[in-house]
Amino acid sequence: MFHAWVQVEFYVNENTFKERLKLFFIKNQRSSLRIRIFNFCLKLLTCLLYIVRVMLDNPAEIRSECVDCQLNETTYSTEINWEVIFWVDRKISVWAIQVIVALISFLEAMLLTYLSYKGNIWEQIFQVSFLLEMITTVPFIITIFWPPLRNIFIPVFLNCWLAKCALENMINDLHRAIQRTHSAMFNQVLILICTLLCLVFTGTCGIQHLERAGKNLSLFNSLYFCIVTFSTVGYGDVTPQIWPSQLLVVIMICVALVVLPLQFEELMYLWMERQKSGGNYSRHRAQTEKHVVLCVSSLKIDLLMDFLNEFYAHPRLQDYYVVILCPTEMDIQVRRVLQIPLWSQRVIYLQGSVLKDQDLMRAKMDDAESCFILSSRNEVDRTAADHQTILRAWAVKDFAPNCPLYVQILKPENKFHVKFADHVVCEEEFKYAMLALNCVCPATSTLVTLLVHTSRGQEGQQSPEQWQRMYGRCSGNEVYHIRLGDSKFFGEYDGKSFTYASFHAHKKYGVCLIGVKREDNKSILLNPGPRHIMATSDTCYYINITKEENSAFIFKQEEKHKRKGLSSGGAFEGPSRLPVHSIIASMGTVAMDLQNTNPPDSDGSKLALPAENGAGSRRPSIAPVLEIADSAAILPCDLLGDQSEDEATQSDDEGSSASEYVKGYPPNSPYIGSSPTLCHLLPEKAPFCCLRLDKGCKHNSFEDAKAYGFKNKLIIVSAETAGNGLYNFIVPLRAYYRPRKELNPIVLLLDNPPDNHFLEAICCFPMVYFMAGTIDNLDNLLQCGIIYADNLVVVDKESTMSAEEDYMADAKTIVNVQTMFRLFPSLSIITELTHPSNMRFMQFRAKDCYSLALSKLEKKERDKGSNLAFMFRLPFAAGRVFSISMLDTLLYQSFVKDYMILIARLLLGLDTTPGSGYLCAMKVTEDDLWIRTYGRLFQKLCSSSAEIPIGIYRTESHMFTSSESQISINVEECEDTKDRRESWKEKSAHRNSTGSDQSEHPLLRKKSLQWARRLSRKNTKPPTRAERITQQRLNLYRRSERQELSELVKNRMKHLGLPTTGYEDVANLTASDVMNRVNLGYLQDEMNDHQNTLSYVLINPSPDTRLELNDIVYLIRSDPLAHVPNDPPARVSCMRMRQELGAETRDETQL
Repeated sequence: MFHAWVQVEFYVNENTFKERLKLFFIKNQRSSLRIRIFNFCLKLLTCLLYIVRVMLDNPAEIRSECVDCQLNETTYSTEINWEVIFWVDRKISVWAIQVIVALISFLEAMLLTYLSYKGNIWEQIFQVSFLLEMITTVPFIITIFWPPLRNIFIPVFLNCWLAKCALENMINDLHRAIQRTHSAMFNQVLILICTLLCLVFTGTCGIQHLERAGKNLSLFNSLYFCIVTFSTVGYGDVTPQIWPSQLLVVIMICVALVVLPLQFEELMYLWMERQKSGGNYSRHRAQTEKHVVLCVSSLKIDLLMDFLNEFYAHPRLQDYYVVILCPTEMDIQVRRVLQIPLWSQRVIYLQGSVLKDQDLMRAKMDDAESCFILSSRNEVDRTAADHQTILRAWAVKDFAPNCPLYVQILKPENKFHVKFADHVVCEEEFKYAMLALNCVCPATSTLVTLLVHTSRGQEGQQSPEQWQRMYGRCSGNEVYHIRLGDSKFFGEYDGKSFTYASFHAHKKYGVCLIGVKREDNKSILLNPGPRHIMATSDTCYYINITKEENSAFIFKQEEKHKRKGLSSGGAFEGPSRLPVHSIIASMGTVAMDLQNTNPPDSDGSKLALPAENGAGSRRPSIAPVLEIADSAAILPCDLLGDQSEDEATQSDDEGSSASEYVKGYPPNSPYIGSSPTLCHLLPEKAPFCCLRLDKGCKHNSFEDAKAYGFKNKLIIVSAETAGNGLYNFIVPLRAYYRPRKELNPIVLLLDNPPDNHFLEAICCFPMVYFMAGTIDNLDNLLQCGIIYADNLVVVDKESTMSAEEDYMADAKTIVNVQTMFRLFPSLSIITELTHPSNMRFMQFRAKDCYSLALSKLEKKERDKGSNLAFMFRLPFAAGRVFSISMLDTLLYQSFVKDYMILIARLLLGLDTTPGSGYLCAMKVTEDDLWIRTYGRLFQKLCSSSAEIPIGIYRTESHMFTSSESQISINVEECEDTKDRRESWKEKSAHRNSTGSDQSEHPLLRKKSLQWARRLSRKNTKPPTRAERITQQRLNLYRRSERQELSELVKNRMKHLGLPTTGYEDVANLTASDVMNRVNLGYLQDEMNDHQNTLSYVLINPSPDTRLELNDIVYLIRSDPLAHVPNDPPARVSCMRMRQELGAETRDETQL
């Protein structure tokens, strides 16, 4: 049987006549909008027809058509002519139009009432709009069937209220139809204006009509009276004369007193809400002005000021606007700051969510120059904070795909979700990498923080302290870039080696060339070495106070004569006419004093080493830096030049463990997106049980750090959990360029035991262990080997970030670190804090006058508008403390310098680009003081090992005064003043003396002589009996406190079964041990209250800066594997040579 197909239509709505009408008149947005517009125009037409009727009306010619009215005309009151009130003179044409309009309005009202009927007919009938429709339309319809009523008065002017309702509905449908953001503020203002107009229009028409029986006012006079009355001015020149009009005025005033305050109250409420939400950023402004959008979860005053100060520090960003999009209400402090004229004209705060397209449209995200998305690091659940950041980044990319994205992420495992962003800064990656480098290169965190902050080097220039002026001036150095062909700094070095260009640019202009990028390569190379030949198209990256475009070139007179004598052509053509060896001799071996550009004497006596230093075998002069590298002179895999051959072979006991390590890439990365780094690895993965430091297993029975017999000091890391960021702490310390014999054991002291995923990632690294414990437990510290450690790294804990008072999040960390300073004074503790302002509590000493002076200096610098006001705090200057929030400026700077994130990652070892160098350090010893100046050291390093120095970490003695010392020391103020003056003279003489003078007076001998002189001066004036008693009591108190701390530690060690021979408290240290540790910056000299040390970083100091004993120089060393030959035999021999030469690295440069 054949079955035919039957077509069935399915309707979304009920297919009835009523539903179709409802769909057209009400539900459909566009058709409903057209109906609303037609209805609004119709009501306006009725009001206009009423005005036309009034203008054509003449009350004197009114004759009633009512017979009863004609018969009883003489019976009306002579005071009020009611006839002119009830009857009007309506022209036939006006009547016809009004009837047609009334008929249409009546039919529309009945239709809409039928369509909106929901079962209660009385609710529909007693609506105000329905009643007004009936009053203004039904009488006109009656006049069609009863002609005598054509001139009856009908209050058509009440249609203005119906027009007001139609306008409100029309605006709502308009917003729905074009899908615009519904502005409640706009609607409320519109309603208020319409209400006022309707009140005035109703009063004007009503008074004018009633006064036909009295003074016969015109429409204009009635309008004038209403305006004067509603504005409460009340001149009194125009007033209603009869009681009906007076009654109407009373009614209108009562209505206005009820309606208008309600409208104003609603308007004020919406205005206050608008102030909280921030309103909109107009489309016109977005198209004519440049703006960036800052998206945050919650906006704190510190974050806001860091962003604004760093963003507007660049001159070309002064015309930009900052639109802040935040879901929370504006903080009181933020509101107060944004009311300052400096920021109120440039910063716009919008309360809204990035996940809503309406809020993104309010911020005009599609027209923004960039969008910064910052994570909320104060959240306890940092993973949840990252998830919110990821959704915000996705929402912005979906709404405005062409808007550049600058994203801050917290955890490295979430970084690959936002890899589409233009720039990404992972907080934990940078944090752990800086903490790791701080252990091998002191104050790396301070160095990087100063580099990524915008400054002009004006901080501290008014200070009387020499170190503050020098430190502040050098802090203004930043990283800039320029094309070599467009540069005056580097243009003359086209075709020369990178090392040659770096040295001579520093000698001539004081700029430090640190990296380069080829035009055909996107990778930036830090110190690519002497084999890299500079080309015109290369992009040069250099460190300087300001960029070259803002520099003024002022040549000295002798240099001008020299240029004129050499050549009359271009500035760079003269030297090329001389022989190559003459150029090298005149430019490579010249003394680096800027005031003297003449070649040195031929005898080279100033460069000769003193005989007493025992280093007469070293060359007495510095080799020139070659224009083109000599391939035969530089080994393919040479780590350093000038190696000593007598220490090339290691002893059996030292090399047995190190020879077991291999070089390779870690097989297991804990997260996606980690940069592969060649590291020292174990031949086979260590079992998980062997990674536990405090518990033995079947493979070994060691249960404490002493039993392992480590030859190098430990590095202990205290963290809450074993996050994937800890992987970035281990990798820089196990990189292939670290000499094997210098690898420090790493102990992870974790509050919570790590999971197997993390252990799988670290089990391939040598000498990496973990232990469950906390830093506030002395037993855990002793078990993990803190007495055998040189560095303790304290990482900020997530669980403390949700303190009720924001700045109290660091309280536990600060107190615990202060306790460890007292228990283990020789330990170098590197601490991470949540808030930079809490750095002043690190190494806190009560009533410390010098810290108080530094606090005042910080306030002065902050008042001057400095972005680095905290830089003079001693713990920060010495690299003992830092806050990851300081690196927020790295993301902000990348808007102007898109290379800053990559350069920072290369410096910290997070990325390893083939051919790019790495950051390391060397120490200036007594044998190196013959070099004298930083410029000569630059030449020495460039000519011998092709290393580029970028700064100095200096530790010097200083005279501190505290209230405690003023009580305990019996020296008069004049003696203290004299002592400080003498120490300053000695220090200045020490800096200005020659190399031989400095070698005869090392820092240790100078400080011991100062102590001896002070003790001898104390004996010259015998103290009084009261002073002696006070001194004895204070010494007894200090001695007893030190003994108590020492006994506490020793008793706990005995209880744990640990040997006490390795523990040395301050009281048992000899003077030599104390001074050695003071020189290293580890000991805050508890033995003496006056004498102390301070450390600070000098970035790119001038070439004539004098070197001092124990200076640590930051170096960018070229990649040892950059020029390894490709043939296997040569590669094997090169690797063997690197293994042999790796042992001498520290002996040569004193890392």
